[in-house]
Amino acid sequence: MTFRGTYTALITPFREDRVDTAAFKALIDRQVAAGITGIVPVGTTGESPTVDTDEHIEIIRLAVEYAAGRCQVIAGSGANATKEAIELTQAAEKVGATGTLQVCPYYNKPSQEGLYLHFRAVAENTSLPVMLYSVPGRSGIEIGVETTARLAADCKNIVSIKEAGGSVERVNQLFQAVPADFSILSGDDPLTLPFMSCGAVGLVSVAANLVPEVLVKLVQTCLDGDFPAALAQQKKWYPLFRGLMSLEVNPVPIKEAVALQGHCGRELRLPLAPLDDARLEQLRKLLRDFSLLS
Repeated sequence: MTFRGTYTALITPFREDRVDTAAFKALIDRQVAAGITGIVPVGTTGESPTVDTDEHIEIIRLAVEYAAGRCQVIAGSGANATKEAIELTQAAEKVGATGTLQVCPYYNKPSQEGLYLHFRAVAENTSLPVMLYSVPGRSGIEIGVETTARLAADCKNIVSIKEAGGSVERVNQLFQAVPADFSILSGDDPLTLPFMSCGAVGLVSVAANLVPEVLVKLVQTCLDGDFPAALAQQKKWYPLFRGLMSLEVNPVPIKEAVALQGHCGRELRLPLAPLDDARLEQLRKLLRDFSLLS
């Protein structure tokens, strides 16, 4: 399997400190109706650092159940401990996920050799296709271009990378280094068009929780090679993409936005905190500007 298209990094709705299963199902139904390629439960946007192991696996299981084969389910099952990443990934495979997103280990800051050994160990202990996730802004390090190419060459089920380093130059470097069937996906909504113009073939999106149809259309327009039309779409929607990432750390603004539309509650898990009144009003204005809130 090669990952290509539009994937939504799903929020996890909570109610009274438990997963709001009804809201979660409705969110997934909405994604499927919009034509999304796949969903990514329990990534950063899904507040993975604040769920326990049992919850983590249950959220993946629910995502598989609610998707019901209508889209791919790429389980966020990475960790900064290799043993934990393997256990979560094997659990995700057992409950029926179609792939796994493996974040770059965070906080412990391994060497590139350590990263190679970590991801190789995960790949060797699952038959799921693996999407690497390089996000230096959160991990403190990136998965090097040479390390990515080495993993792609040595591990047949490491087939993709979600690139969230914010650098078009790095996308160019990756595109030169990896095999033709290894896919690069943008990990930043505002950078979808420039990344895809340099060889990326899709997006793992935060904003798609709110406007899935918009991101599906933008990505498909890029895949069709109609970059002038994609540029017009990018120009229209860029302020929304940027605003959702600048009001507060992700996933606070996107969950607040989806809650304002009535699709879930505002509940976050500490240490994440809701927007204060001033920034909540800024978010309301942003949504009204795009006719997403009456």
